Amino acid sequence: MPEYDFGGQVAFVTGAAHGQGASHAVEYARHGADVVCVDIGENKDTVEYDLGTIDELEETAGEVREQGQNALMIRADVSVEAEIETAVEEAVDEFGKIDILANNAGIVSAAEATKLTEQMWDDVIDTNLKGVWLCSKHVGKHFIENGDGGKIVNTSSISGMTGIPMGGAHYVASKWGVRGLTKTLALELAEYDVNVNAVAPGAIDTPMVAGMIEAYGEDYLEESATAVSGPFNIFEPGMPLEAQDIAEAFMWLSSDAARYVTGITLPVESGFSSK
Repeated sequence: MPEYDFGGQVAFVTGAAHGQGASHAVEYARHGADVVCVDIGENKDTVEYDLGTIDELEETAGEVREQGQNALMIRADVSVEAEIETAVEEAVDEFGKIDILANNAGIVSAAEATKLTEQMWDDVIDTNLKGVWLCSKHVGKHFIENGDGGKIVNTSSISGMTGIPMGGAHYVASKWGVRGLTKTLALELAEYDVNVNAVAPGAIDTPMVAGMIEAYGEDYLEESATAVSGPFNIFEPGMPLEAQDIAEAFMWLSSDAARYVTGITLPVESGFSSK
């Protein structure tokens, strides 16, 4: 695996209690960054699987410290501006700055568009899209005031590159929105030496995917993907990627190796969008 040097830097990672967020947080630490671990730490009524817990967030912070780095654990809902504004202030008070924002927090539920409740729609859009904007807004303000540039990496999805039937209208809308927001933020923040990019993961072996399979059936994800363009993974159909595969993309886009890369969405999805 490539080695990056984030020594002396601070990464602010949302959705850090488990899954991709926890993987990103530990990987930033492995490459030398101190990490702010942010998560809501509680479930939502419209989501059929368990979201990250405070105990899991503490475990992530502990794993960061095991890498020899400092960790700050913050319980916050990315969809609530006051909580994110406070979280950013706490991070800057603790570490003096933020260098990297990893917008990872996200949720999913499933119902056909004509059967979605307003609350299901709002919860997904508020977390997956509004949350990316709010974190980018307040960390972006810090980047501008600090004057040392910065990196923002957002989590989109293969669902942000196509339409997905079988109950994904709100999720798809949120992930397409992340791609558009990424491009606009890249343009607006370029003069401040801030790179803004997104990663579009395929099906990942995480609690979110496991929870969706448990809630909606063993074949739910595969059938949904096949309805669009065939199996998720063209190398070994049906086999999900690991969170580490996505973390590697986050590390590259957060590093100086990608200093001239901004405004893109990088697919890491085993060729799903190529079919």
